[in-house]
Amino acid sequence: MWEMSNDNDVLKVAIIGLGHLHPRSYMPLFENCDGTHVIAACDKNTELANSFCNDFNLKAYTEMENLLTNERIDIAAVFLPHCDCADAAIQCAQKGIHLMVEKPIAQTVEQVNRIAEAVKTNHVKLTTGYCWRYHPVIKKMKECIEQGVIGDIVSVEARLAAGKVDRYIKGHSEWMLEKAKAGGGPMYNLGVHWIDTLCYLLGDNIAEVCAVNTQTNNEYDIEDSSVAMLKFKSGPIGVLSTSYIVPDCFPCGRDLYLGIKGTQGILAYAPGYEGEQGSSGASQTDVLELYSDSKKLAGASARRFSFQLDNVVGYSGYMGKAYLEGFVDAIINETEPFITIEQATGVLKVVEAVYRSDEKRNWVNI
Repeated sequence: MWEMSNDNDVLKVAIIGLGHLHPRSYMPLFENCDGTHVIAACDKNTELANSFCNDFNLKAYTEMENLLTNERIDIAAVFLPHCDCADAAIQCAQKGIHLMVEKPIAQTVEQVNRIAEAVKTNHVKLTTGYCWRYHPVIKKMKECIEQGVIGDIVSVEARLAAGKVDRYIKGHSEWMLEKAKAGGGPMYNLGVHWIDTLCYLLGDNIAEVCAVNTQTNNEYDIEDSSVAMLKFKSGPIGVLSTSYIVPDCFPCGRDLYLGIKGTQGILAYAPGYEGEQGSSGASQTDVLELYSDSKKLAGASARRFSFQLDNVVGYSGYMGKAYLEGFVDAIINETEPFITIEQATGVLKVVEAVYRSDEKRNWVNI
């Protein structure tokens, strides 16, 4: 049975893996959360570990085994290459440590299943960073769908493109461009966000996919663009496009869009990139557009909902803050995390199906 490492309701956190774009931007979230205190970080790269820990006044480790032996921690925030996440997560679970594992949790569904067994056996909690569920606009979209103001869902359209591959080199995460370590390209790293979000919004799972992956840069062995057609179990169809091909001049270097079409209306949302805004604490306004023939909206069939997002410094701004606080609350109150390992497994099943479909050039079942 897990017991908190201290008695003042503050969970001790260790960051495992620093060769990733996100650990530094997670630090303000941990620092500003009353329920967490980061005490150590670990990476095999001595220079990287020392630099990070000096900047944040943490204990530095280069071997995870030494960290787990010398420190008593409550949460491990894992940012390792996808191929290494399973073994690290299982070791932590066996020590009774709760887990925040960066999406998509592991490289394969088989690896995630191993983690799930360790989590269950050792009675710890696990979540992953599909934090768009916490976004106020996403919550409003789900509310509109559940209220039936756009009728029965017919189709969805989603885009998530971010920057160029060189940002992973600059961010000490070159492994993201190696198939053996990352599993694949943007569908593993970016597309998973919208797969989870769409399943959450529709309250449904994807049953079939038909996809094509494209590689334009021969320096790396991953695709840098992927387009997938989706079929949901309850009938809706959709298309998901994700890539590492965005011009530097594009606003915030991100192209994001979610569109939900129903028998009576449309929801359309083109997010600003809150991660970029949140890192500087700048305010941001997001707009959700709703167009509907439903009698529930009589008198104002076209509506625009404006959301002035709170200023939150750190990864993904407000929704990153809500994600962390939600997990802390689940640990303290012994409840189920809002984002579960079962849901994350479902996302990775879709990703694996995308790659099978690309190989077969046909629809594949999930």
